[in-house]
Amino acid sequence: MVLTCLFRYHSAHCIMLGQIMFLSSFYPKSNFYSKLLTGTLIALMLVAVSGCKKDREFDDGRSAEEMYETAKGYLASQNWGRAVRGYQSLATRYPFGRYTEQAQLELAYAYHKAGSPEAALSTADRFIRTYPSHPNVDYAYYIRGLTNYEQRVGLMERLMPSRVRDRDQTAARESFRDFDELIRRFPDSRYAPDARQRMVFLRNNLSFYELDVARYYIRRKAYVASAARARYAIENYPGSPELGDALEILHVSYTEMGLPELAEDTMKVLALNYPDHPYVTGDKKKSFWNWLWPFGKD
Repeated sequence: MVLTCLFRYHSAHCIMLGQIMFLSSFYPKSNFYSKLLTGTLIALMLVAVSGCKKDREFDDGRSAEEMYETAKGYLASQNWGRAVRGYQSLATRYPFGRYTEQAQLELAYAYHKAGSPEAALSTADRFIRTYPSHPNVDYAYYIRGLTNYEQRVGLMERLMPSRVRDRDQTAARESFRDFDELIRRFPDSRYAPDARQRMVFLRNNLSFYELDVARYYIRRKAYVASAARARYAIENYPGSPELGDALEILHVSYTEMGLPELAEDTMKVLALNYPDHPYVTGDKKKSFWNWLWPFGKD
């Protein structure tokens, strides 16, 4: 019974046990190393047997509904590891059926909460490909966006949003596209309002990042690159509070490239849409210290 469990559920442990037994044969029984190896052997056997007892929970011949309810119970109690194990066992024993379909969605969420973003994304993608007409497929799009969002925005980033703008934006762009696809495909989805709010946050930070890079290019006198970054922000992140600055960068870039007509058109658009922008009025922008302490000197 013990050997069956060891080989069925803990093959890696079995390999280690065999290696330990092989090594212990080279030492006299009274040797310290032999005692150490024997103790390790016993400990690994106890762990393996304990694991066998736990795994029987999902291997006792229960129906798909019963296995689903067990896994869902672990999900509700936030025991993400056991929930993942339960949903995986259900999919293995019953690869088809409505419980398995729903289990795949919840498995993606369990992976997400368990800190396995790659597994969460692959599970959500697999569900979308396999069940494109499923009534809850919008949730798969939402989980995909949420997983990318959480990869990008951690606790410190929520407390200090400016920190988000200084890091790689790949996951943020993926999340923005995922939420955008969710809203376009399922505008009435129950997850659409939350997706829209997250998109606003992502949009503002992504546009700031693009303009930060554009300013870097201006400092390097790479005006073609700075203009491209500014145009990208304008075209892809409409409604961002940074768009006035994007038009300013675009005007500077066109001017430096010797394109007066494009520069003039850009300035007209900036003045029309942002008449109070410092670049239009000629006012100096607030310095870093003004931003840090915006209450004046009094």
